[in-house]
Amino acid sequence: MQPGGTRGWSGILSAVLIASAGGELATNPPPAVGPEIIVTATRAPRELLAVPNMACQLEPQRQTLQEGARTLPDLLSGVPSVLAQKTAYGQGSPFLRGFTGFRTLCLIDGVRLNNSVFRDGPNQYWNTVDPLALRDAEVVLGPASALYGSDAVGGTLNAIPAAPPAYAGAPTWQRRLSYRGATAEDSHVGRAQFGGRPREDFGFVGGFSYKDFGDLHGGRDVGRQRHTGYEEQDADLRMDYQPDADTTWTLGHQTVRQDDVWRTHKTIYGIAWRGLAVGDEQRRSLDQRRDLTYLKLRAAGPGSWADALEGTISRQAQGEEQFRVKRDGAADRQGFDVVTWGAALQLRTEAAGGEWVYGVETYRDTVESYTRRYAADGAFLRQDVQGPVADDATYDTVGVYVQDTWPAWDGAVDLIPGLRYSYGRADARAVQNPLDGSRMSLEDEWQTLTGSLRMWYPLARDRRHGLFAGLAQGFRAPNLSDLTRWDTARSNEIETPAPGLDPEYYLGAEAGLKLHFESWALQLCGYRTWIDGLIVRAPTGRVIDENIQVTKRNAGDGYVQGLELTARGTLAPAWSAWLSGALQDGRVESYPTADPRPQQDYLSRVLPASAEIGLRWQAASGRRWWCETVGKMAARADRLSADDRRDTQRIPPGGTPGYAVLHLRVGAALTRNLDLALAVENVFDADYRIHGSGVNEPGRNVVLTAALDF
Repeated sequence: MQPGGTRGWSGILSAVLIASAGGELATNPPPAVGPEIIVTATRAPRELLAVPNMACQLEPQRQTLQEGARTLPDLLSGVPSVLAQKTAYGQGSPFLRGFTGFRTLCLIDGVRLNNSVFRDGPNQYWNTVDPLALRDAEVVLGPASALYGSDAVGGTLNAIPAAPPAYAGAPTWQRRLSYRGATAEDSHVGRAQFGGRPREDFGFVGGFSYKDFGDLHGGRDVGRQRHTGYEEQDADLRMDYQPDADTTWTLGHQTVRQDDVWRTHKTIYGIAWRGLAVGDEQRRSLDQRRDLTYLKLRAAGPGSWADALEGTISRQAQGEEQFRVKRDGAADRQGFDVVTWGAALQLRTEAAGGEWVYGVETYRDTVESYTRRYAADGAFLRQDVQGPVADDATYDTVGVYVQDTWPAWDGAVDLIPGLRYSYGRADARAVQNPLDGSRMSLEDEWQTLTGSLRMWYPLARDRRHGLFAGLAQGFRAPNLSDLTRWDTARSNEIETPAPGLDPEYYLGAEAGLKLHFESWALQLCGYRTWIDGLIVRAPTGRVIDENIQVTKRNAGDGYVQGLELTARGTLAPAWSAWLSGALQDGRVESYPTADPRPQQDYLSRVLPASAEIGLRWQAASGRRWWCETVGKMAARADRLSADDRRDTQRIPPGGTPGYAVLHLRVGAALTRNLDLALAVENVFDADYRIHGSGVNEPGRNVVLTAALDF
């Protein structure tokens, strides 16, 4: 994909300004809002300030408009203990408290995005959630398997789609056009959204997003990073039917298509920045697709047996195809299609023993995969037994959970115990034998109990300050990627099937303080997660197609620990400031060589000491102008595992250099209909990358965003 200069900028801006002409000036400040409510932390509505976890509520609509966030992982960039790694510019995979990929859980309105083909390490699947289609997003850090089952180890995110407008006594309609353009990636992102409430009992909202990202330009020395651009199309629809005030039926749908997303660092177009190795493949690109449809029932007071009910039926289809051209011109196409059916039922009951939340959920993946190989002249050679994971496979999970929020000692302390039973089964009928390449099959199943106990101790009667602490177990059952993967892994590695694996187990402990005064608020937390039986890659000593063969073993015992801080305050009537920061350390047993004895090593991609600090001025009236400056800093990431040291195409020798970058932003609600924002990111045009990424971050970048409501 080639840069296209400033195509589209003038036309789009003209259309937005013409459409908003005659709009009335916004003369009033935003309406006051009540306390922030979060659901994901306890599966029940609870004030964010009184959640016994380190949690935060993201603001997708504000962040995409005012901060220019372009992907779901970008929304998390200011959350402490989050490393916003990008394997490619279209493949972001945030690390939460030291874990990423299938050790973090993403939900979409409570429906699992995770499935059994998610692979170890960074992957691209969070990038298939369009932030422009979201109303809210909630993040809870640390293990949460007692509530959410497998994968909820580093953290859990729930992305909540946009909702129809409220009924105002007459039919209500909402229309929005939004735009984002950026110079460093020559990108143009547009969205059209339309919603309405034609009747009191029925509302809808839907939208279409088109995203065209050109090649990414790094800082002053790196310049253009070739073959980093891609295209994406997103569509979504939500319809709500409310037969009465206590009942809502929701039908939701999302469609995502990503085209031609290159994994550039594996190719000859990688960059040799700070001693990075350049790949030797001529091409490696991926097409990604996802379709989710779900029906959800929410009911308040469905009967004497429950105070609230939520039931969901979902179908999600995810697929990808990778096209690779090797150094000698030989090529292969590999991919998979996975269809996931899910059903969940959750009840909430107020009783003498507290507030009980309990439920059951089940998912079934049906997987097909393929690998087709071609000679340098394009002639078809053969089709392998499987693709990146087993072909003709199924994966089933069932979970039953219960949690109680008990106001102990006459409400002086909230105690929140929880328990979950989880069952999983894998049945793979077409697996490539790592010894001779023949076809084999495998079956396995697992079951486990996980629990948690959390405490919230208010320090004042209004419960706006408090201490929290908790112990929570996490676990991750081996999925089809663990058991059957046949695909390249890190630089110059190929991963082969590994039957007979056991689940990973985790125990997380955390304690912290939350304060909330009229003019400032603070969250401080310390945590430690013990790791038992981490499934790690281990070299076998064999070489396959010039790649080092690795398999997997339950050998990684270790820990990750850290400190997290967020603070925000009002300095003067129009001025506010914020700060977030994190420290982290992690060790785990692994196999740095073919030696069968594990050795203690750093956890892969340990978060370097990092911080974000910001200062904002916000006018209280008139055109509601605002401006802010944001500084992002990270120390040198030189605590490298053996896997990190072998990942020479993404991590420079000796580690990823530290950085400090400055962003400047200004914006205004010019009319009641039109909001504009302009940013200069990376003001000093520094060359830098997030630790473990396959591309450098943008150099000096002018970002324009606009939103027109009419």
